Amino acid sequence: MTSLLFLCVHNSARSQMAEAFLKFYAGDRFAAESAGLEPGTLNPHVVRAMAERGIDISKNPTKSVLDFHKAGRSFDAIVTVCSKEAAERCPIFPGKAERHHWPFDDPSSMKGDDEAIMAGVRRVRDQIESAVKAFIAEH
Repeated sequence: MTSLLFLCVHNSARSQMAEAFLKFYAGDRFAAESAGLEPGTLNPHVVRAMAERGIDISKNPTKSVLDFHKAGRSFDAIVTVCSKEAAERCPIFPGKAERHHWPFDDPSSMKGDDEAIMAGVRRVRDQIESAVKAFIAEH
C-alpha cells in the first residue's frame, strides 16, 4: 500500500479534504494522512462542504508535521496543497518521497457572507477532488 502525506500550513482545510477524498476513492490502495506546520482547528465551512459529498471529517484532529518527523515517519509520496502565496510557509517533509505541489486557494481566506464563503470552499473542494482523482488514475 502506498503511503501519502498531504501537507498545508494549518491542516484545517485543504490537506484534510485531500486526505478524505483519497481515503474515500482509493483507501484500499493508499494510506493517506495529513498534517500542517501550525495545526489549527477544522474549518467549519470545509466540514460542511465535505458533508455535502457524504464525507464526515467533523471529528478529524488537526496534526503537526513535526510530530510525524519526530516519530521518524516516512512516506512514499508527499503532496503540498498550499496556495502559491503561502508556498514559502508550506512545510517541507524530509526524506526521499515522491513530491507534488498542488496549489489551492486557502478556504480560511474566503471573504463575504456565508453563501459567498461556501461557494469559494466548494470551488476549492471540487478542485481538490479532481486532483485526487487524477492522482489515483496516474498511480
